[in-house]
Amino acid sequence: MTSFNFKSKTIAFLDGSLPDGGIKTDSAVFAVHADSFMDSSDSHLSKTKRIDLDVGEKLVFLVENILLTHEADKIIEITELLGYREDAPGIVTAPGLRQNKSVHWLADKRIMSTLYERLKPHLPEYLDGQKLSPNLSHRLNMYRYDKGDVFNPHIDGDWPGFGLSANGEKMVKWEGSRSKLSLVLYLNGSEDGVLGGETAIYDEGKKKTIIKPKKGRGLLFRHGHNKDTVLHEGMIVTGSIPKYVARINILYDENKHFFIRDYSHD
Repeated sequence: MTSFNFKSKTIAFLDGSLPDGGIKTDSAVFAVHADSFMDSSDSHLSKTKRIDLDVGEKLVFLVENILLTHEADKIIEITELLGYREDAPGIVTAPGLRQNKSVHWLADKRIMSTLYERLKPHLPEYLDGQKLSPNLSHRLNMYRYDKGDVFNPHIDGDWPGFGLSANGEKMVKWEGSRSKLSLVLYLNGSEDGVLGGETAIYDEGKKKTIIKPKKGRGLLFRHGHNKDTVLHEGMIVTGSIPKYVARINILYDENKHFFIRDYSHD
């Protein structure tokens, strides 16, 4: 039973792909309000560290220590309370490509603002001539890899940002910005008993770099359907302890104007 105040509600229903093919038409996205568990002070910034990886011409890097141990554990607790399921709302994958469980939710501004402040010093200020947005997308795509689960080699798509409407009743799509980087945020790792579950980064069709899951570690790379996108794989988990990751989109402004549009799910 949870030891902190926690409220959730379904904020949208989307078509969601299933691991072995097919679509679930009422795949839920949740909104979550929980007691603050993120350390919003600046003291943690000095512990973060960027490490650039040599993957040919591709932009791939790590940011260590994005989350404190209790923060990562609390996010896992929240997502288990929401419940993992086979379908992934709004995500389209070929049959057999994604073999894991997911839950998608909109985190509140306090969580995402703290994450952004920790990441910002390590992010490119400009990509493709477009400036880093002052917000991360508030939509967290969470994945749990149980024993035998894998995410076969793939690229990530680019996305607009998503957040809650002012009254907290709708998911809204942010117009005027779009993602250029994926953040794969590891919520646990070998120190927690996870076996396998590494992320493989490919270059010219060959495995170039293997990244081990580690609690609080972030892996960042270019995505979208372009020459800079990074092919990667969530390798098989071989032990009984699940691996947990969050996929978060890093946004860049497309123009000087920033709009919010209701994301209707009626």
